[in-house]
Amino acid sequence: MRLHMSRQSLWIVLALFCTYFIWGSTYLAIRFGIESFPPFLMGGIRFTVAGAILFVVMRYLGAAMPAGREWLGAGTVGLLLPALGNGTVCYVQQTISSSVAALSIATAPIWMAVFSSIWGHKITLREWLGIAIGLVGIVLLNLGGSFEGDFTSALLLIFAAASWSFGSVWGKHLAMPEGLMGAACQMLVGGLALLLASAYAGESWPQEVSHKSWGALLFLIVLGSLIAYSAYQYLLKTVRPLVASSNTFVNPIVAFAVGIWWAGEHVTMVEMAALGVILVGVFLVLSVTNNKDI
Repeated sequence: MRLHMSRQSLWIVLALFCTYFIWGSTYLAIRFGIESFPPFLMGGIRFTVAGAILFVVMRYLGAAMPAGREWLGAGTVGLLLPALGNGTVCYVQQTISSSVAALSIATAPIWMAVFSSIWGHKITLREWLGIAIGLVGIVLLNLGGSFEGDFTSALLLIFAAASWSFGSVWGKHLAMPEGLMGAACQMLVGGLALLLASAYAGESWPQEVSHKSWGALLFLIVLGSLIAYSAYQYLLKTVRPLVASSNTFVNPIVAFAVGIWWAGEHVTMVEMAALGVILVGVFLVLSVTNNKDI
């Protein structure tokens, strides 16, 4: 029993490491990818390819073909997370830096606390305080940061964080394929939805794709999706959604570092202050441990 718990703890630590550091780097990878690829097309290729690879591998290893209810549950999460959540981030990153995108998505645990109340979680006073502080950080970012009055981009990123959070919480209550087959089906449905959105938006294959964009797409497929997205789904099944989303503490810091180091992005003092305020709010929300079911 003790050996099983230690092994599970090791897997949890490894999964958290993947979501902390790999996902923190994906924002810059998205920026490099959309230098050549249209945003929805890139997101569609990323998740469709990753989902197809993982689906085939899981079937080869003996995983059962998902039932209809399981496809419906996985498809719902796929639409909310890869398609609406990540697809919106890809779209908005055409006009904002990768570090600011990561900072806005840092509000995900706050939204999770709100959405968990739908399934009976009572929001505590500390969580309400964290939510309020997080919203102050969002206002500070929008009024004095890189958005410079671009409230459409700000609202789209808030929508992306909310969509990702709602899907993460709801997914625990939906029928889902066993193990990593669930992640495979989610990525397949989300990727195909993004490809349909790409066709509807009139996106086309780029005339020329840089080596940097090809490398970014490969990074997103292998590390960002096959490894980190699967790790996130494992965490959602193993720990509370709020703990699974604790990567949002580290992602903005990693995104700031790689954005400044690799892309010469500039981070203003107002954005640094907004980061601090939002992370205080997120910390208050994540520090509530009285309900392990949320």
